[in-house]
Amino acid sequence: MIRQFLLVSTFFVLALGCSTPKTFRKLTESESSAIKKYRKQIDEKDGRYHILIVTSEGNMVVKLFNETPLHRDNFVAKVKSGFYDSLLFHRVIKDFMIQGGDPTSKNALAGQQLGNGDAPGDRIAAEFRTDKGIYHKRGALAAARDNNPEKASSNCQFYIVQKPAWRASQLDSAIIQRRLAPGFENLTLNDEQKRIYTTLGGTPHLDGGYTVYGELEIGFDVLDKIATTKTNRSDRPQSDVRMRMFILSEPKRIK
Repeated sequence: MIRQFLLVSTFFVLALGCSTPKTFRKLTESESSAIKKYRKQIDEKDGRYHILIVTSEGNMVVKLFNETPLHRDNFVAKVKSGFYDSLLFHRVIKDFMIQGGDPTSKNALAGQQLGNGDAPGDRIAAEFRTDKGIYHKRGALAAARDNNPEKASSNCQFYIVQKPAWRASQLDSAIIQRRLAPGFENLTLNDEQKRIYTTLGGTPHLDGGYTVYGELEIGFDVLDKIATTKTNRSDRPQSDVRMRMFILSEPKRIK
C-alpha cells in the first residue's frame, strides 16, 4: 500500500548513560543550537537512541525502539553516515502519513516521480511487535516497503503516521474494509488498540503489515504542518520539504 516503497527479537540490556554522538560533517550554528536545545528535552538515560529531524518546516525528535534492533541499527547507521542529509519528504498524505528517505530525492527535479529509491544492501527483515504493544499510533515511525511476500522493509525509506483520532464507528468500518484485503481476513483489534486509535489516532490497518520501530516525541505540530502542505497528483509536496538528521543521544553500551 505504501510503494513506491510503502507506504516493527530479543531484548537487549542497555547500560544507562549516553555517549556524545559524533556528526558526519561540521555543524552549522543553527544545527548546533537545535541539538543543544533538544538534548535538554529528552531522557538521555532511558537506554534508547533519540534522533533530531530538522526540516524546512520545523524540527521533530523521535526515539527508537530496542524491541526492533534490526531497524534501529539500520536507521542509526544511516543517520550517522549522513545518508538522510537534504533528502525530501517526497510523499505526503493528510490524515495518513508523511514519507521520506528516497536517496534519489536529494537532487530531484521539480515534479519528478519519487519513491522507488534504495540504499545499497538488502531489505530489512520484518520485526512486527504488536505482541509488545507497538502499534501504528499517531506519531509512529515505521519502515516503508514494496510488495514483497516476506513484508521485509526498505533499508532507507520510512514514514511517520499523522492520522488523528478515529470515531469508534469509523474505526469499526475501516477494519471491516481491511478484512477484504488478502492476508487480513482475520484482522481484529484488542482493547488497547481500540483505545489508542480512538484517543490518539493512527493507522490500525497497517499493524502486522509494516514494521514500527520508533515514535515521535517532540514536534507533532511540525508533523501536522508537513502533512497539510499542498501536493501534486503523486502526493509530492509542491514546495520541497527537506530533512537533516542528527543523533541526540545513544546508549554507551548495548549488550
